[in-house]
Amino acid sequence: MSRSRRRWRTTARPAGDVVGETARGGKVGSAASESTARQTTHAPAVGAISYSRPPVMTDVARLAGVSHQTVSRVLNNHPNVRPQTRDRVLATIGQLGYRPNAAARSLVTRRTRTLGVISFDTTVYGPAPMLSGVEQAARHSYFVSIASLPAYDRRSVLGAVDKFLGQGVEGIIVIAPQITAVDALGHVAVEVPLVAVDCGMQASIASVAVDSAAGAALATRYLLDLGHRTVHHVAGPHSWQGARERADGWRRALRAAGAPQPAMLSGDWSAASGYQIGHELASIPGVTAVFCGNDHMALGLVRALSEQGRRVPQDISVVGFDDIPEAAYFLPPLTTVRQDFGELGQRALRGLLSRISDGDESATRPAPWVPVLPELAVRASTARPGG
Repeated sequence: MSRSRRRWRTTARPAGDVVGETARGGKVGSAASESTARQTTHAPAVGAISYSRPPVMTDVARLAGVSHQTVSRVLNNHPNVRPQTRDRVLATIGQLGYRPNAAARSLVTRRTRTLGVISFDTTVYGPAPMLSGVEQAARHSYFVSIASLPAYDRRSVLGAVDKFLGQGVEGIIVIAPQITAVDALGHVAVEVPLVAVDCGMQASIASVAVDSAAGAALATRYLLDLGHRTVHHVAGPHSWQGARERADGWRRALRAAGAPQPAMLSGDWSAASGYQIGHELASIPGVTAVFCGNDHMALGLVRALSEQGRRVPQDISVVGFDDIPEAAYFLPPLTTVRQDFGELGQRALRGLLSRISDGDESATRPAPWVPVLPELAVRASTARPGG
């Protein structure tokens, strides 16, 4: 074999581990071969080094000229490292493409930096931005593992919790807007801190929620203050805690104002159900204001009213709930109750991390957290009666 071929074989090895070889795998013993090996191993560029295995911390330490303890301090952002040393270690990490072994680190620190989030399969708007809010809040400090359940029953929740415990999560967040979810969580004994999101204001477990009743009362009072005699309500499904609380807020606002309480109509959060109910309301004399439990039902309602020749807001004012991204582009743009899902996710994460740091493993002790207050986004779908 030619000398150039031998040179290629030796440069493929990392510095310090080079042994000259012949084409048959024997060690090169001649002076010429030793000279060739010396020529091909001195001062290689770090970025040109090729490993037959992923680089480890000792590789970084050797090439950076420091101890593996120093590399560990750099990786853990320890303050007692000189800036020049930190820069050299970080440059070497980048050149080698080194990635810390999370599993090995967790064995030492007993921390996985991983949180579990339990949600469920749904096309309803609310849970999706809640999940996004949690992920955005956690992205700089924790990995998030997600379990999406087809239904919130006790068996499904227990299975998801067991899965997360097997992954070594440090805490669990549950997006639990349905009554069955809250009931299931009340019977689950977990070994790590747990916080529920959107499970209502009266939940017996640690939770963070938007004050839906306050939002509904805000919308109802706004319509009454415009001069409407009363406000009709299109509610969400009774199995959702938020739907119940919005109906309660609507009733309380009517009672406080001494306004008549019309019969409540219930949908399933979909635009199709709002559309069907809109045709019913259009045939009822005296309807001038409607508060819908979410924006999608309001969208269907507005379409049905238009088909029945009832103008919004000139004949009937309409208010929704959620402030979905499309609400400002409805025709007319929709007045709605805005929920801050980002704040909801941040509060849930802060509450969970507080429990983790305090070592509180109780999943049932309520936490004295202030609810997230919604606000009214006023647009063109509301006006004074006849306006």
